[in-house]
Amino acid sequence: MSDTADRYSPLAYRIALAGMQGMGVDLARKLLDVVGSEERFFGMNEKELRALTGGRSKIYRDDYRRECLQRAVREEAFVTGHNISATYFADEGYPHRLLEAPDAPAMFYSLGRCNLESAHVVSVVGTRHATQYGLAFCDRLIGELSQCVSDLVVVSGLAYGIDIAAHRAALKHGVPTVAVLPRGLNRIYPAMHRSDAVAIVKQGGMLLTDYTSQDAVQKSNFLARNRIVAALSDCTVVVESAGSGGALVTASLAMSYNRDVMAVPGRPGDEYSAGCNKLIATNKAALITGAGDLLAAMRWESAAGQPRQLDLFPRLTAEEQAVVDAIRDRGEVHLNTLAQALGQPVYKLMSVLVELDCKKVITTLPGCRYALL
Repeated sequence: MSDTADRYSPLAYRIALAGMQGMGVDLARKLLDVVGSEERFFGMNEKELRALTGGRSKIYRDDYRRECLQRAVREEAFVTGHNISATYFADEGYPHRLLEAPDAPAMFYSLGRCNLESAHVVSVVGTRHATQYGLAFCDRLIGELSQCVSDLVVVSGLAYGIDIAAHRAALKHGVPTVAVLPRGLNRIYPAMHRSDAVAIVKQGGMLLTDYTSQDAVQKSNFLARNRIVAALSDCTVVVESAGSGGALVTASLAMSYNRDVMAVPGRPGDEYSAGCNKLIATNKAALITGAGDLLAAMRWESAAGQPRQLDLFPRLTAEEQAVVDAIRDRGEVHLNTLAQALGQPVYKLMSVLVELDCKKVITTLPGCRYALL
């Protein structure tokens, strides 16, 4: 391939190398240690490369490397035309947490200016079939963390259920959030979350993927992206999960990267608490009921090194007081029963319950039940 050595930019060479089948940080480093540079790797012919490296992989074939370079030229045009950042493993801006993972991508693509080296990075993951219990917990956890720690970033996968709830809670509470996508940045998946993706970038977050705009969307992409969700973070919180699923894969990956894993307990028998309860029961995850548990497990100090001061007698709105009175009359009450008693739709009542939980007036129990503290 020596006749093509001078046709491409340094970025194109990097995109081409990173996009090769099976290419990750470890393999890229080994190749470059032997060959010397990306340009030289693509400039040498197949016979020279095999002799130098002793390898037999298809990545040394002249036709395959030429195809990768052609794809890279198209991708470079897409990246530069859409203000997308292409971050290579050798770049200063490649996040140190991700670089620690043995299967880290050689390059990733991103939109947004979120600081991936923030002091506190938390992944929040869970089932696509989130319950009101899980949705409320996401909001409360991220709301509490936003008041307790500075330089916080929330990471998730923009999927239905817990993922999007985590992103929306971060946006609501002014926390930068990173959405790791299972496909290139040419199209947001799922399409229903496009407006959320736009808000994430506008509010200081980031969309991130290791797939190019030309990569086919495959089922395996959805599990593969979980390694980035886990590796970018200091800890992973599993909010709700069935007995199997992507959230448990993310938890396993986080453990393999020596990251802390936490799980929200649920009522025995609840389908989407089975995975969390199993993680806790087998000592694979610490039990978490709120931000305090996370801070203690991570040994993170609250803002200014002091716990957040709470009002002993918080002021309640008339709407909040009505909810408190209804719960007091019943001792412990299910969400649907409470909504019926107050004559309010569930979606509207949930926002009031979240506020009361944040004010430490009520507590959220497994199975969408509530009681006064």
